[in-house]
Amino acid sequence: MNDAITVVEAGGIIVYPTSTQPALGCLPTSAALDKLFNAKNRSAEMPVSLGVANLSQAAALVEVPEMLEGFLASFPKGAITVILPALSPLDSRLGEEKIAIRVVSHPTAKTLLQQVGPLTATSANISGEKPYLNCKDAAIALSKGKKNLAFIAGICSNGPPSTLISWHSACDSPACPDIVVLREGLVKKLEIQAWLKNQI
Repeated sequence: MNDAITVVEAGGIIVYPTSTQPALGCLPTSAALDKLFNAKNRSAEMPVSLGVANLSQAAALVEVPEMLEGFLASFPKGAITVILPALSPLDSRLGEEKIAIRVVSHPTAKTLLQQVGPLTATSANISGEKPYLNCKDAAIALSKGKKNLAFIAGICSNGPPSTLISWHSACDSPACPDIVVLREGLVKKLEIQAWLKNQI
């Protein structure tokens, strides 16, 4: 892991394991995002999410509603990616004023993020191609015949993707959440609606 940490702290990109698929990670800087989007052949019009070790890390970047911790604790760890308002605008490739945040559950990913801070958590594959499960294979494929990307060893489970939601505060109060499900994953829309109903 130390080699990967050195690379990412120097502004490079790395592959690391998550509870679903290998992730392609970089610091949320413009120069590092240039490298990531180039490696993935990803359109700049398609923002990527950020992985965090905990909500305290997220709070340095986005507005964290009071109820979010309890909400996330009601579902499997790492199963929800939530779009939240940025404290100040970030790179447009991260969503600019609306940032997708995922609290990671994989122990290796959590250790990594505790040491380096938030990293991108997009899938480690060239856009449109099938993701790999082995971080080493993903790193080789993304290297495109050049010097291999740094990676942290791991084989991922290929479980269902995280459920992507947008969290809004209704009634101008964090105590009145309005959650819009943008992509169903491990957690289904009906489960989220049931959680909301229980808060009334």
